[in-house]
Amino acid sequence: CAPSSVAIAFNSASAIATFTHNIHLNLNSTEMNYIETHIKGVYILEPRLFKDPRGYFTETYNMDDFNKHIGASVQFVQDNQSMSTKGVLRGLHYQQGEDSQAKLVRVIKGTVLDVAVDIRKDSPTFGQHVMVELSAENMRQLYIPRGFAHGFYVLSDEAVFIYKVDNRYAPQSERTLAYNDPALNIQWPISADNPPLLSDKDLNAAITLNEVVAF
Repeated sequence: CAPSSVAIAFNSASAIATFTHNIHLNLNSTEMNYIETHIKGVYILEPRLFKDPRGYFTETYNMDDFNKHIGASVQFVQDNQSMSTKGVLRGLHYQQGEDSQAKLVRVIKGTVLDVAVDIRKDSPTFGQHVMVELSAENMRQLYIPRGFAHGFYVLSDEAVFIYKVDNRYAPQSERTLAYNDPALNIQWPISADNPPLLSDKDLNAAITLNEVVAF
């Protein structure tokens, strides 16, 4: 078995920490490896690969296995896909109230830094985030429950991002949390000389953490 390293970056108001967890891919089971992060309900998933001279086979989603490991009953209703070029930052998006969405996200081409921010009002980790590198090569997935703002930054020349959601798109409930809100302390790989590419909505309609109507 070949070792694989997972780096999970997260923050509080005063600190950022990095946790490294070494795992081994088990070629004798199709079951995913579920890695619990420091924020309750957020999981990193790593697949089991079956390799032979033709290539590989892997199971990317199994509803019963998934719900067993995360300890909830999630019914995904829609799959979405986007393509973005290098330097694009999408987010941080969420839907309010009953329109809130849980997401299971992954990348099938390229590499992104994926971020989930806890905006659950009663959560001890409110305002904190998980940051994970997702790529076609590492095949990781990130599960983000309801009550989070989500976004990603593209590191590769191009990235194809796909994700499952458990609730329909509701534009009347959609909000954008500012990616650069100092209260979030997210260490994006950007600078004044290397600004992200943003949509008009993400640039002009974003709110701060203090303005969020928490879940």
